[in-house]
Amino acid sequence: MHNSLPSPRDAAETLLARRETRRSLEAWCRHALAAIGHVPAAHHLLLIHELELLFRSPGGRLMVFMPPGSGKSFYASRLFTPWMFAQAERLAVIGASNTSLLAEAFSIEVQGYLRAHANCLGVGAATHPAARWRTTNGGQYLAAGVGSAITGFRADVIVIDDPVTSREEADSATLREKAWQWWLNDVRTRLRPGGRVALVMTRWHEDDLAGRLLLHQPDDWRVVRLPALAEADDPLGRVPGAPLWGDDGYGYAAELKRVRAEYEASGDMRAWWALYQQEPRAPEGMLFKVERLQLLDMVPEGARVVRAWDLAATAEGAGRDPDWTVGVKLARLGDGRFAVLDVVRGRGGPDAVEAAILGTAGQDGQGVTVGLPQDPGQAGKWAAQYLVRRLAGFSVAVTPETGGKETRAGPLAAQVNAGNVVLQRAAWNRPLMEELRDFPSGRHDDQVDALSRAFGMLLTAPAPATVRPFRL
Repeated sequence: MHNSLPSPRDAAETLLARRETRRSLEAWCRHALAAIGHVPAAHHLLLIHELELLFRSPGGRLMVFMPPGSGKSFYASRLFTPWMFAQAERLAVIGASNTSLLAEAFSIEVQGYLRAHANCLGVGAATHPAARWRTTNGGQYLAAGVGSAITGFRADVIVIDDPVTSREEADSATLREKAWQWWLNDVRTRLRPGGRVALVMTRWHEDDLAGRLLLHQPDDWRVVRLPALAEADDPLGRVPGAPLWGDDGYGYAAELKRVRAEYEASGDMRAWWALYQQEPRAPEGMLFKVERLQLLDMVPEGARVVRAWDLAATAEGAGRDPDWTVGVKLARLGDGRFAVLDVVRGRGGPDAVEAAILGTAGQDGQGVTVGLPQDPGQAGKWAAQYLVRRLAGFSVAVTPETGGKETRAGPLAAQVNAGNVVLQRAAWNRPLMEELRDFPSGRHDDQVDALSRAFGMLLTAPAPATVRPFRL
């Protein structure tokens, strides 16, 4: 009679394999992939390691940036969640993506893995609706699109997979703000104490959800950036220029060459740097070639020095990222170069702005001309006149804004790109250089506006302008 029962040795090996699969995310992924003849590539193994580390770190926050087609969703949104449900009873997970339709598609695939591997994982799907369902060990899963309300659900883990749909969406300030408010009001409030968050995405814009989180919570997140072509200090140890996925027959490396060539031919390298290098700005800059700015410990004194201002009057607040009031001190040196000597930045209401201008003028001294913008309309003229009166004893130049920002910045950019602008080495160098690099697509342009005004003042070098009193 044929004996269909496994041998004690086979049974023991099967049991050990199940235990290892439940214990290790990598073992589970290898088990699940074996059925289709795949194995994780090097960057997949790094992603797997980071996801498991996040799960074992209460309160953890993880960002992983990877290019399109690199397999991030397969591991983060399909394989990670079934394994998590095998780790603990009554675990609650939110799986979010750019649309509810995509989030629910991931949800259905997670259920499929639980059904196919219930014996191995020790847990299955107890209910089957796509939007919200339960596991056999008391776990819960909710699928959510970016912007959708999340009520009546508290999560131990939230996985946000590619929250941005398209370039049009990424370039919309309104939609970026909507995604940020969704995070603040709908997602973050749904976390249980000790809850973890994984944000796995392709970067689109400096101010996308990842960019906004890193601006407001820079110390809270562990960031793993995996560019399509390796750069210095690569997390995978690749030599610069090596493709992300070059260790199997998938053909990813060859495709990267074609994609980059297409972007170069079309002149749209901004998209290449954002989507494929995970750096939503070109290192060489768009208008300003910031690598040509020279930092000097000692800057020679200039023949004429000005301090030009770009004004804002909104205080910083929760969920807001208002413009800055900026004063840039610029000198024209004897050899014809321009030297940025100082940058003052602040956020506050009208009283704080006025105090900053008066206090800075006092520190600069009467030999430094103060440049102020004049907004259009009667109110702008009155505001300029008021500040000139408050600056009695100083040379003040008041000029209206003419032309677009890029037009005003063009002459300055020409000098920067020719290597004719230097910076006094100081703490303000980095914020200024970042804003110049990102202009005109960056979140802020206040320093650029102030620097352009200062440059224009030194170019024309007229006698200081005055504002005539108005007759009522």
